[in-house]
Parts: sequence; structure tokens; C-alpha cells
Amino acid sequence: MSIEIKVPALPESIQDATLVSWHKQPGDAVKRDENLVDIETDKVVLECPAPADGVLKEIRQPNGATVTADQVIGILEPGAVAAKTAAAPAPPAKPATPPAATPAPKPAPVAPAQASPAPAAGRDLPLSPSVRRLVEEHQLNPAAIQGTGLDGRLTKGDVLDFINRGGTPGPASAEAPAMAGAAAHAPSGTRQDRRVPMTRMRARIAERLAQSQASTVMLTSFNEVDLSEVMALRQRYKEKFEKEQGVKLGFMSFFVKAVIEALKKYPVANASTEGNDIIYHDYWDISVAVSTPRGLMTPVLRDADQMSFAEIEKTLADLALRARDGKISIEELTGGTFTITNGGVFGSLFSTPIINPPQSAILGMHTIKERPVVVNGQIVARPMMYIAITYDHRIVDGREAVLFLVSVKDSLEDPARLLLQI
Repeated sequence: MSIEIKVPALPESIQDATLVSWHKQPGDAVKRDENLVDIETDKVVLECPAPADGVLKEIRQPNGATVTADQVIGILEPGAVAAKTAAAPAPPAKPATPPAATPAPKPAPVAPAQASPAPAAGRDLPLSPSVRRLVEEHQLNPAAIQGTGLDGRLTKGDVLDFINRGGTPGPASAEAPAMAGAAAHAPSGTRQDRRVPMTRMRARIAERLAQSQASTVMLTSFNEVDLSEVMALRQRYKEKFEKEQGVKLGFMSFFVKAVIEALKKYPVANASTEGNDIIYHDYWDISVAVSTPRGLMTPVLRDADQMSFAEIEKTLADLALRARDGKISIEELTGGTFTITNGGVFGSLFSTPIINPPQSAILGMHTIKERPVVVNGQIVARPMMYIAITYDHRIVDGREAVLFLVSVKDSLEDPARLLLQI
């Protein structure tokens, strides 16, 4: 009896989603719990697993379709065997003429257009929409990525692994190699445009940024931090910390702790707005911006004030990995009371971060640069970072914002304050 393949339950408040990419085609064999299709919401990409072993009989909603929860998108025939794998391969035909006979005339050469590439190479095979989008967004050469899918096809995981290993942009586009080759031989000075629709997630990010600009009165204040003591502390204990805790001691745990101490002193920076009301939060759920192939996400460290340095690093590493793999839940991305964003990982020296509504403030970290500073009357080189707080001036005054930054600065320049909570 056929089984209907349905869209899984969508996160609360999300009405519909986009069917991004089928991983199987009608007639393909599938295994139970194997991911059949990716479905993208405003925040996360959901997987639709096969309910049983069998064959994908029918696709009712194509790639790019808008779908709703529990909508039937395909039909699975359980227990069936794919026709293309059921038949045994035919034995090679015997030559009509014995080897001792007069040699047969040489076969005509095969036209290059008919030559088939080796399946293992996986380079002339079509790219799925999700893979094509990743390749285009990161300007990668698909020929440089090893495919692990059927017949050597590139999978989304192949591309993400390539990016995480530090893969660099290539000259080829996401089109088939034949087209890439044609573009490579195009006359110098050729001008081309590529129109790519926004993904649902990118459109949602754009909507929220516009909402933030339109609904808040944003102002940014700056300061700079000497990170000598933090770097010395990390250098002194990094090996022992990693050995005992199983995670590297990064900068983010120091910043999370410093931010929490500052928020306790200036709670309006930890507040949010709802209409004409200010909602003060007596807990500290810190959102940390993470860059993913599908756009910026802000997973939340719940009750971050109760976490140790190791717990912050472990939790953040897990959230960031699942965010990049599209396996994070909508609940893990919502409800933060304050946000930290680190443009320094990309080399940003100075920026004005945008508030993550309905929060009232956001801290921006930047790259660390050795700069000459005056210490005790002497000019010395120190590892310095510019930090910024963008705040909603409707509810946060300049005095509170500036003193918030000073508190963060003081905690980081004397990390013992974080342990003593002073």
C-alpha cells in the first residue's frame, strides 16, 4: 500500500515553507529515515525522512514550490525494488568473428559530445538546487569538490565540508562544466548578469533588518579594549583547558561573561520592547551571531550567567555547527535578550552592528590588531580591539550605553573581575 510523504510540522508562527530540493527522483530506491527532501522555512531547513524502505513512486510538489504543514508532496511504494537496480547486468556479447579471423574494420571515432565522463568524477552531473545555490553564493568551482553522492554527484554536505575546510572560490560557476568552459573562453570584457531569487531565509533576514531600521532609534558608541591579559590567560591555560574540558578556550566565553556582568549593572540593555512597554528580563539569554551558508543566524545561550567558560564554549560550538548544517531548531534561535556579533573573524576593524529586534542593544566585536598605546607613560604595542554597542535610544540613554561598554572593557582588561564578579 502506498505511503504519502508529507511536509513535517512547521515551527510555531510559520505558515508555509519552500521545497528546496528533492534528493531522490521517481523510481529511485530509498531507505527508511533517509532524507528525501529539504524544506526551508524563514529560519531553518527541515529534512523530510523516508517513512519506510521502498521506491519513490511520485513527486507531487517540485523544487521551489511553496508548501504547508502536512501537505502531501510525494508517494512512496514500500517494499518495492527500484527497476534500475532489480535487473542483473547483461553479460558482454561474444564477438561474431574469432580472433584469428580477418580483423574487423576500425570503429568510427566517437564524437566528443557523446563521450561519457567517468561516474566517479561527478563533474558533468547536474547540481541540485540547494547545491547550486551554495556553489553560487560562495563562488566555488564544483570541479574542485569531491562528490560522494550517487554516481559521484555533489551533495550539500560535500560543499559544506569543502567550505568548512577552507575551500577557496574557483573560476568556474555553478553551471555545468560545459557552460563553465564556454564562459572561460568568452571574449575579454564580456558583461553578464545572473538573476538568483532570494532564499526564504535571506528574504526574512532582509525583512528583519528593515524592520529594525524602521522601528528603532539606533545609535552606536565605541570603545577599545586591550586584550593582553585575556590572551596571556588563554596562552597559559589553553592546553590544560582543552585536555580537561574537551574544547578550546576561545575569546567568546570571555566576552559573554563580560557582557553579562555589564547587563547586570545596566539592565535596560537587557530589555526588549513590546508596543509602548519595556520588558525587563531577570535572566540572561545571550544570542551569538553565526554566519552560515544560508545567512546569518543567532542561536541563543540560555541562562548563560549560570554557564562555566567550558559550558559556553561547548554549547556555542554545538549550536554553530548545527546552524551551519541546517539542523538547528527554531526554538534555539529565538528568545535572546541581548546579542553579540563578531565581525572580527572576517577581518572587520570597525562597524556599527544592527539591533536584533525586539532587543534593545547589541555588542559588536572586531578584529584584534597590535597598535601603539601609552601605558604608564611609555609607548608599547598591545593587542587592541574596537568594540561597539548599538542601542535603541528610545529606551537606552547614552550614559548607560557608554558605561556598559566601559564595564565590558574593564572586565576584559582585568579578567579576574569575571571570577570575582566585580
